[in-house]
Amino acid sequence: MTTQFIPANPDWRATIEALFQQAPFIQSLGCRIIEMTPGSVSTEVPVHAHHLQHNGFVHAGAQATLADHTSGAAAATLMAAGCNVLTIEFKISLLAPARGDRLICRAEVLKPGRSVSFVEARVFAITGSEQKLVSHATVSLALVQALAKSSG
Repeated sequence: MTTQFIPANPDWRATIEALFQQAPFIQSLGCRIIEMTPGSVSTEVPVHAHHLQHNGFVHAGAQATLADHTSGAAAATLMAAGCNVLTIEFKISLLAPARGDRLICRAEVLKPGRSVSFVEARVFAITGSEQKLVSHATVSLALVQALAKSSG
């Protein structure tokens, strides 16, 4: 996508990094950011045995989590300081069995909004220099005021 977006938060990069560092489930998946620009984030997960389902393919839940969180990060690149993104709806299509050394997800904002943003994500299975599109997701995200974290 060639659309140029302007982030509303001058500290957007730190905000996106925090989205990954402060999410225990994402940390347990092994997900890390490999690239980010306003309106776009790419992430990577090295594939391990705990990511697989009974046939040896990457579990749909791992792919869905990767697409969802990467999409949220893409939407968050454009949100104002003091806001959070929350997924309100997503659809994932599993296009091919996912088998590879790692997964890469590329998420791009298609339509940013003041209260809802619409994002598209593609997940690729990577083996060596070969990549195969294995899933595609569309994600709607609400932009909401951040709540104060409780201590307990």
